[in-house]
Amino acid sequence: MTEKTVLPEVKVTPSRYRNPIGKYVVRRSAQCISCGKCAELCPYGVHLRYEGYSQPVRPLDYKCVGPKCQANDFYCVKNCPQQALSVAVNPIIETLGDYRWPAEMILGHWYMAETGELPYIDLEYSLGYSGGGFDKMRFRIPDPKDYLDIPDEEIDTSICLNKRQDGRPERVLSLPCYSGGMSFGSTALPVLVARARAAGKLDTLTCTGEGGYPDAFVPYKDNIITQVATGLFGVREETIQRAPVVEFKYAQGAKPGLGGHLLGDKVTAEVAKIRETVVGSSLFSPFPFHSVYSVEDHKKHLDWIKEINPRALVSVKVSTPTDCDMVAVGSYYAGTNIIHFDGKYGGTGAAPDISKKNIAMPIEYAIPKVHRFLLNEGVRDELCFMASGGIRNAVDVAKAIALGADGAVIGTAELVALECIRCGNCESGRGCARSIATTDPELGCEIGEEWAEQRLVNMYTAWRKQWCEILRRYGMRSIRELVGRSDLLVHLDYLDEEERQEYQPTPKKKLVL
Repeated sequence: MTEKTVLPEVKVTPSRYRNPIGKYVVRRSAQCISCGKCAELCPYGVHLRYEGYSQPVRPLDYKCVGPKCQANDFYCVKNCPQQALSVAVNPIIETLGDYRWPAEMILGHWYMAETGELPYIDLEYSLGYSGGGFDKMRFRIPDPKDYLDIPDEEIDTSICLNKRQDGRPERVLSLPCYSGGMSFGSTALPVLVARARAAGKLDTLTCTGEGGYPDAFVPYKDNIITQVATGLFGVREETIQRAPVVEFKYAQGAKPGLGGHLLGDKVTAEVAKIRETVVGSSLFSPFPFHSVYSVEDHKKHLDWIKEINPRALVSVKVSTPTDCDMVAVGSYYAGTNIIHFDGKYGGTGAAPDISKKNIAMPIEYAIPKVHRFLLNEGVRDELCFMASGGIRNAVDVAKAIALGADGAVIGTAELVALECIRCGNCESGRGCARSIATTDPELGCEIGEEWAEQRLVNMYTAWRKQWCEILRRYGMRSIRELVGRSDLLVHLDYLDEEERQEYQPTPKKKLVL
């Protein structure tokens, strides 16, 4: 195992809210005499009891495993001498999330972000109910003879960003993913700084988005990608010179052909200063770069960055047009190190639904198309291929890699780790219910940088455990062996009814492949 694969220490980082949401609720009636029997028996820490405090304490019911616990001798409801306890499904989860991010997936991410472990509660956190995409794909049932009985420490999950041997650094990341662009102006500054701090601890990267480069980023510059987008907001020579990777954003999968849009409600004095604009004025990024209409123009862009920063790798972010394979090979010949395709379901609640659902190609179609074309061109081994757009969890990342990507770029999942509830008010200056997607300093300061940093570290640590288990099942020692192994995937629509039942998740499984 390489040193890059060693992750930082996991620290339990509870919710910043007094009453965290869980799948189940534990109710205590007035018959309770605070005998402490439940606290004595429960191994999950649901029931609390403090010395010298005789009154019952509200249960931490988000840790409760639910009715299945009744098979255990320590089941609190059965053992309560006053029959004062009851357990039921939390009605709140019916209102939480959506088809792509259902309640159980959100709760599973919250648990991983708190503990760094995979949930022991019966949560389906690897599949949604979208009716397509990664939710219809499964990894094939592995042959038990292929199982590689080795510890996580011996499995390599690192990826290399520069395969061109062009004299620039061979940047190796410890994980097969990095954080996608979130701009200063779209998200609270403590969140952005926490992402940079977590990237440093995880030995991976995060991206500025197109909002510029705040001074708070400077201490973490070795792990921050500078994005150059069509609006050129905050793009300066010094920010390019300090970046290990410079990303050209030609299009975003959530809104291809529309450019960027930051509503005036979010343009505070700080945002206006770094973007060199007017407070309260809505900002639009044009589409496309009006200086690029050919591969030759594209090459001039890349050469410009390479001249300013001879040490920087260059990444090209594009959406997924029908000729995405030609776009990829064109970027290769223009000299890019990383090609980043962003599919239609990417973006936060700030992106219009009509564009997310109707314009770009889903990323699961684009990945194998690009992978095969680059193979046929003989250049696949010289280009790092990153995918994003609706990749929500560790198993989605693994599926994207099996389809042909080298890794994935993650955005929304990181916000969910910070307790985003997917309310879809990301475009509003004060509308975010969890103070994440806000530029209001009174709301943004509710999130501590250290708290958010550790939650992200914990989530990725739990994800790595899933990747290691997937690789072990197929006898692999490295995530790089999984690239392009689409033969390990099945699609439910192409199975008969009996086969399809074999791939349905069950509550008892901790990992759904």
